[in-house]
This record gives sequence, C-alpha cells and structure tokens, in this order.
Amino acid sequence: MQKAEAEQIAINALAFIAGEPELLPRFLSLTGIEASQIRQAAAEPGFLAGVLGFILAHEPTLLRFSQASGISPATIAAAPLALPGGTAAYDIQP
Repeated sequence: MQKAEAEQIAINALAFIAGEPELLPRFLSLTGIEASQIRQAAAEPGFLAGVLGFILAHEPTLLRFSQASGISPATIAAAPLALPGGTAAYDIQP
C-alpha cells in the first residue's frame, strides 16, 4: 500500500471518529489532545498511524468503520505500515 492511500484511510477514520459521539471523547482522552487541536495534530508524524491504531484496537469499532467506509478490515490493518509511526521499520525505508 502506498503512503497516500494509507493517509486517506486514516483521514477517513478520523472523520468517522469525529462523527461518532461515543468515540470522539474516548479518542481525545486517550490521545490527550483537545478537539480544537486535531487539525494541528494531524500534521504531526505518527498521528495518522495513531488514529488507525485507535480503530484497530477495538474490533467492534474496526468493523463499524469498515462497514461505513467500505474498506475491508484487512486493508485498514495494513494501512499503518505505510505511515510514519506505524512500525519501527517505516523509519528505515527509503
């Protein structure tokens, strides 16, 4: 998977989280950021991989996002590998 595709999946996941009243407060609490800081945080390396990590950490959330987005759980699970902070190996790839 290319980085651009993985970024788009993560952006879709962030929009999904923002649109779910029970997920957004939990996401903000776990990340320690304020809702007003999301746009700025999204530019930080590792943030988008963290968004996907949040989705992947809870199977019911993963399945809801998969159904809402039309993206398979396997594709969602592969996306962090193409993003900074998604794996230790990312930083050594050209």
